[in-house]
Amino acid sequence: MGGAVFVFGVVLLMSFAAEALDNGLALKPTMGWLHWERFMCNTDCKTDPDNCISERLFMQMADVMVKEGWKDSGYEYVCIDDCWSSHQRDAQGRLQADPNRFPNGIKKLADYVHSKGLKLGIYADLGYKTCGGFPGSMGYHEIDAQTFADWDVDLLKYDGCNLDWKLVGEGYMNMSKALNNTGKSIIYSCEWPLYVWPYDKPNYAAIRETCNHWRNYADVYDSWSSVKSILDWSAKYQDIIVPSAGPGGWNDPDMLVIGNFGLSHDQQESQMAMWAIMAAPLFMSNDLRDICPRSKALLQNKYIIAINQDSLGKQGYQTTKGSDFAVWERPLSGNRLAIAVMNTQEIGGPRRFFLAATRGWKLCNPKCNVTLVLPKYHELGVVPLQTDLLLPVNPSGTILLTVTPLSNITSQEYKLHWHH
Repeated sequence: MGGAVFVFGVVLLMSFAAEALDNGLALKPTMGWLHWERFMCNTDCKTDPDNCISERLFMQMADVMVKEGWKDSGYEYVCIDDCWSSHQRDAQGRLQADPNRFPNGIKKLADYVHSKGLKLGIYADLGYKTCGGFPGSMGYHEIDAQTFADWDVDLLKYDGCNLDWKLVGEGYMNMSKALNNTGKSIIYSCEWPLYVWPYDKPNYAAIRETCNHWRNYADVYDSWSSVKSILDWSAKYQDIIVPSAGPGGWNDPDMLVIGNFGLSHDQQESQMAMWAIMAAPLFMSNDLRDICPRSKALLQNKYIIAINQDSLGKQGYQTTKGSDFAVWERPLSGNRLAIAVMNTQEIGGPRRFFLAATRGWKLCNPKCNVTLVLPKYHELGVVPLQTDLLLPVNPSGTILLTVTPLSNITSQEYKLHWHH
């Protein structure tokens, strides 16, 4: 697993803490759709055929992703989560899809998804059983890796239920090697740190060498309190987790729940903005067959997606929190900066934020070109360092903007400024 080694040193937010998993994948945060938060473990296709975990559901999502512009926006992976398999392995010890819900098998489903120009993701678990009680991969990781390769699967989400936490690291490394040994390009999505954090500080250098993205914290729910808890956790531990992120490996704060039931539109904008600032994989979990136009426009917003997919591949930090505002900033390519400002006061009306109070605004010497991305795209033009610009932010909402210094700032000065 060779590849470029990046040194983590003084100038550094600008390099990576460790060598990335050298499979050439996930050079930008992965984008796609994942069934879990919205459809969970619904296996009842008799009474709920439209929402059960079946080949039909994934074929319909693939169809909609092409027809409704999702694929063109960058959402590429159609991902199956838990509860797809039969309760028994076959005579050769291989996993098999539930014959009633996936009558044509996973290989046929992969062929269908590929025919649409999309990619297929699948789910397994390193323990004895999956979280949903289906067969786990303990003792079978080589067989399972080869099975997924034979089925032409493009991504594996590998969970960590039903195993002693001390064995989790070894299990993730074993599957990583097994996937690489198949010779097929399969994005490897881990939950290694999630299962270690309750007991110990995870080894992010090893995790980055093993996985393309990794979940750190609890599952997202369709609620603002859940999204907030993920942001709070990510800010609390950012000095540990942010340096590990970069091309080839990303911190995964879990799915986008935009377009479901629990978030107001402002809160949906906050989730989208913050996931972009955190360089997070963008996996939607919603019903693309029936989604409100505002949510769709937000998820397909090319300016937000461009921030998420920025080629520099740096995850942002929370730089200040106080006066009921939380400010997150992310270095972008071309010495640019993305700034997200959330109004954490959940009462009253919009409150005005003083743009020059952000840490990164110091780079605007003598001035910056400023573009507001959220809540509505607006080019604010050239703004001097000594500005008195105030921007309104709705309760639990977020404004997102990009800032380009118009000065002789060198990339070295920029790096030193962003050493965290």
